[in-house]
Amino acid sequence: MSIKLEDYEEFLENVPEIRDILESTFHDAARIMSPTGLQTYMDGAVSLHNLGRGGDVVITYIEEIPLVVKEVGEDVILDCVTAAMKLSSMTSGEVISLLLASLPTAARNLGDAELFRGYLLFIHQLASTAARGLRPMLNHIDELLGKLTLSGLRRWANFGAQAYRRDFNNLTSYFNLESADSKAMFQKERAGILFNKVQRKLNFYLRALWGRDFFIRPTGADFDDFRPFIEHRVLHMPDAVDDVGPEGGKIPGLELYRATAAHMASHMCYSTSSISAEALSPAQMFFIGLIEDARIEYKAMKDFPGLFKLWRSLLVLESEEKIDHATMPVIEHFSLMLLDSNESSNDEELNAFAVKFHAEIEGNQDNNQFCWDMGLEVFHLFQSRKAVPSLRILERIRIPYRDDNRFIWEFEELDADVEFDYVPASQRQVRREVSALMMAHEVDCELAGDDAQEIWTCSDTMRPYEDDLTDDQASFNDMWGKEPVSDPYHYQEWDYQIQLHRPDWATVYERRSPMGNPEDIHDILTEYRPVAHRIKQIIDMLTPQGVQRQRNMEDGDEIDLNAAVDAMISIRMGEQPNPRITMRNILKTRDLAVVLLMDLSESTNETMDGSDKTVLQLTREAATLVSTAIDGIGDPFALHGFASDGRHDVQYYRFKDFSQHYDDEAKARLAGMKGGLSTRMGAALRHAGSHLMKQQERRKLILLVTDGEPADIDETDPQHLRHDTKKAVEELYSTGVLTYCLTLDPHADTYVKRIFGENNYTIVDNVDRLPEKLPTLFASLTG
Repeated sequence: MSIKLEDYEEFLENVPEIRDILESTFHDAARIMSPTGLQTYMDGAVSLHNLGRGGDVVITYIEEIPLVVKEVGEDVILDCVTAAMKLSSMTSGEVISLLLASLPTAARNLGDAELFRGYLLFIHQLASTAARGLRPMLNHIDELLGKLTLSGLRRWANFGAQAYRRDFNNLTSYFNLESADSKAMFQKERAGILFNKVQRKLNFYLRALWGRDFFIRPTGADFDDFRPFIEHRVLHMPDAVDDVGPEGGKIPGLELYRATAAHMASHMCYSTSSISAEALSPAQMFFIGLIEDARIEYKAMKDFPGLFKLWRSLLVLESEEKIDHATMPVIEHFSLMLLDSNESSNDEELNAFAVKFHAEIEGNQDNNQFCWDMGLEVFHLFQSRKAVPSLRILERIRIPYRDDNRFIWEFEELDADVEFDYVPASQRQVRREVSALMMAHEVDCELAGDDAQEIWTCSDTMRPYEDDLTDDQASFNDMWGKEPVSDPYHYQEWDYQIQLHRPDWATVYERRSPMGNPEDIHDILTEYRPVAHRIKQIIDMLTPQGVQRQRNMEDGDEIDLNAAVDAMISIRMGEQPNPRITMRNILKTRDLAVVLLMDLSESTNETMDGSDKTVLQLTREAATLVSTAIDGIGDPFALHGFASDGRHDVQYYRFKDFSQHYDDEAKARLAGMKGGLSTRMGAALRHAGSHLMKQQERRKLILLVTDGEPADIDETDPQHLRHDTKKAVEELYSTGVLTYCLTLDPHADTYVKRIFGENNYTIVDNVDRLPEKLPTLFASLTG
């Protein structure tokens, strides 16, 4: 779907003063919005124009909404339009314009779509109770949101609305930040440090530690018992924190944010499996979670020792909060003992538990069953003393940086509409290796499905019985067998709108290509016999020369006798001798590994302009010629291909691996490759890079052959996969893998340079020259 400005010509004819502004902003909006978002954006402008509140409202909307989308995404566009339309029945068009003008500031300071929607709801509620306060408040919204959380802003505004409901002069003075009450309430609600001020620092901090991105988003901490939490692999942190600790020894809020982020990231990195909560009480779950916290912190401190000092500083704080139960200080100190093996208490039983934890954690650092067992032991200890606080008190433990541990638990969800099919052990599927005789005489049904109760496999090739049986007759496996599919490989994907990776977003499955006729590959070499001479030159030029002697050196490894004799002759003749009389033996090697990655999408089955062959045929011929060249040179190389059917099924084909010879089996798989589906390029590049990184060679190259831009059936935003592919190329380059693109798309100038870089692509104008151009390109890249 493509949205064009001409589609709204009728609207623009009615409001000519908007046309110039819209023409200047439309292209910028199209770059950051999907077609659906762009349509919502334009429909919103039409709707606001129909309100009849003046052109300033529409102009402000057109100018400011792209800035909002850049900060919190395009899903809020409809919310912005709805909020403006709701206000139209309560206030003037000028105030609506002020609201729209304040939205980029609100989006920038709040940094989250849900908090932004909360801001719009707050504006609507305030308009219904103190509409006269909206105008002065919106004039100071930058200062207010720069120092208050959304919750603090709401409390500040509600106080003024209630205190001066009938005193309009003081109401205006209050929301204009002029009255003493307003300034006093502002200082009271002013937070220590806002999340949006440190979000980038936290992202860089976690990326520096674990080398990956985490989704971090602010959450309104509207109540005292709020604790950070992890949900759907997103770290939810409070939108503001104060400095913690007694006067004279306060720990800055930034350090608290860092400790919280590091602890929650440790859960995601070191919690390999969930813990079943079945048959556990909330108190038991609390104590198991306490040990699990200590386990993941132990692993994190083992990798990053500096985290010990950070977490310990927050555990030894003397909190000024009221103690709700006598057991809570004991539990809090026990947490410190689990973190620091040098700490102890007056309770010998707890000391024994702490010693046991530190003695056994090394062998159980990846085993959360250890946390289960020890957590229940600690629970039973406190239960025997009748000192287990209520859940309400346990949840208010005074360890400010820890989350509520919901991430580590697995709860069994029962659905009454789902039928649970229990399969007894005697009826479960069994796989058995049998002899050819048993397979021939005892099989019940050769064509049983994958759900058969018993599956037999035989290492011998079984063919249908025929009188004139020949060796090349198809076997049962050739006729009806299914190629195996690998376990899934999960890869992150870059989201350019939020500037973060979506973890485990794309799933790659490795599949075997059907076997073709290897004679087809030999026929290609025969067809391109004129190119064979050029390939032989490439092989001779690039083949490693082995040990070479480098002469005329000042600091070589041994004396060059000829140079030494010449130097002595010069001395005898009274001339200045040449000091370069040594030489060195140098081993000339290529030290290069290559993956030829081929795009096998549906478009490769089509012919290109200027050729009667399909793109797939040309790609196969090019791969054959370059494989012949690389095989002759002796570089390790692999032939891989890819296609995709959405982010959950990126199909990856390995025609030849690094450890495999370029023999008839590899040629047969290359001859049998087929095109189909879509082109999710970023995931395929990351998977190809994972194979390259297993190679010992110093130089690594991915040579990508494609006929179009990245695209997939489940992605409507054309920019998304382009940005992800660009990010994948940058990630590979940072690990020492160069990606070079050879594209057949004549319109690739609009995107290929931005994805692969200035000198890392070639556009083949004459597609018939692809087979002969690829070997030459390889030589120029690796020579």
